[in-house]
Amino acid sequence: MAEFDRVLVTGGSGYIASFCIAQLLREGASVVTTVRSRTREADVRQAIAKLADADGRLEVRVADLNGDDGWWDACAGCSGVLHVASPIPSESPKNDDELVRPARDGALRVLKAARDAGVRRVVMTSSSAAVCYGHGGRSKPYTEADWSDPRDRTDSSAYERSKMIAERAAWDWHAREGGALELVTICPGAVIGPVLGRDFSASVEIVRSLLRTSMPGLPRFGWPLVDVRDIADLHIRALRSLNAASQRFIGAGDFYWLQDVGRALRERTPELAGRVPTRRLPSWLVRLSALRNPAVRARMYELNKLRPVSAEKAKRELGWAPRSNDDAIADTARSLSAEGLL
Repeated sequence: MAEFDRVLVTGGSGYIASFCIAQLLREGASVVTTVRSRTREADVRQAIAKLADADGRLEVRVADLNGDDGWWDACAGCSGVLHVASPIPSESPKNDDELVRPARDGALRVLKAARDAGVRRVVMTSSSAAVCYGHGGRSKPYTEADWSDPRDRTDSSAYERSKMIAERAAWDWHAREGGALELVTICPGAVIGPVLGRDFSASVEIVRSLLRTSMPGLPRFGWPLVDVRDIADLHIRALRSLNAASQRFIGAGDFYWLQDVGRALRERTPELAGRVPTRRLPSWLVRLSALRNPAVRARMYELNKLRPVSAEKAKRELGWAPRSNDDAIADTARSLSAEGLL
């Protein structure tokens, strides 16, 4: 295991970043993190304080993926970088460039700054969206050898395409210009788990929507799931493992349909079970609903698509041992309730 005593984590106000920062602090590292505006620093420190004692080892810098300013300074003196920051839409963007450009160009900005500052390794957060889209569904699990196809716009959204293009661009740049800089990419499934407040992964809405009685039933949508604590741990294992350089690692558990999520909620959080719909919505009804509901229409490429992924490589090579989907779902639900977010 390599020593990384000072690490930059980009996007400190983000969900995954918070847990990465906290684990690094608990392990004794000093951490630099970035925010787009200094007004977010207090929020970052408040969230981290719920998880770890910074003890003066957390610095917050201002840097935006859309500009060059601040990135070299943030990287200076760091031996490792976890590039976690990435744009995530709150609603469907009008065109791909709203997500693709900042995701791709932002990743390249961080990589260039890291190389120029003498950083040893960058671990970049990609997504299973870069692995298993553009091919339709299949029963055979996708692996790190698989790549999504951004040309098939009927089987992805701008978000998935931003992840595909940004990761490809990072590997292409690294091959041409990376020099001594090492690169590793992590491809999480849909990230759920305990929330620290209102800044949480868009994927947490998978659980939250079932608990807010906002769904009349359970459409046949599904994703491979992973707990945020486990995906943070995978990032840090990839940072420290000597053998991880130049590799991709999928970080996800089993593929769960919404029916599986509902079942886990009813079994593991009986105090909330009355909120959870039990009826499966037939696909014809979902398609009919999509004609009038833009949010449903934007996700129709997911309907009935089975996209399992395999995390065997991360388990075998990095010793990664994620908790079960049911545990992650239950902890997500309990934290949403405790934070008053239902």
